[in-house]
Amino acid sequence: MPLMRKGAIMAGGLATALAAGQAPEFAQQYRQRLGGAIEEMQAVVSRFDEDAARNGLNREEALSRYGQSLDAFLQDRGISMREAIARHESLWSQAVRMGTLPPIARPLALARDYDRRLMEGAWRDFEPALPITPHGLAWAAAGFGVGAALVALLSRLLGLGPRKRRPASRQYR
Repeated sequence: MPLMRKGAIMAGGLATALAAGQAPEFAQQYRQRLGGAIEEMQAVVSRFDEDAARNGLNREEALSRYGQSLDAFLQDRGISMREAIARHESLWSQAVRMGTLPPIARPLALARDYDRRLMEGAWRDFEPALPITPHGLAWAAAGFGVGAALVALLSRLLGLGPRKRRPASRQYR
């Protein structure tokens, strides 16, 4: 295998290892944001429930009052509160699901189940970290394997792989 091809495969593998090794750290930062969002949403929902109870209502009765109001502002507040309650429940469910997974699987869970606002915030503020946890190293190793394999495949497809030598043709006298 030519030295240049080996170098390209190694570089591709290392670059992918560095990127893949960040997945567990990103998932951890997302989970931290998720926890903070749940705490804030819980405060809003609890305060609403307390206000409703102080007035002799349960949550659904209080929301119905908003919906039945002739005041557009109160109707909008009812819609906003329903959305806040639904988001709180959704975030809580996601946290429970992520909490049951081993750390190595959490990045995969984020690929199919995430809150858009939290994901955007986590991505915006993400700072790469050295993957020194076992699951970070496992992701880095997998990334190296995938990256090296992709570069090797690409170099073969582009004709940069080893070439078969043709036997010298015999000349007849």
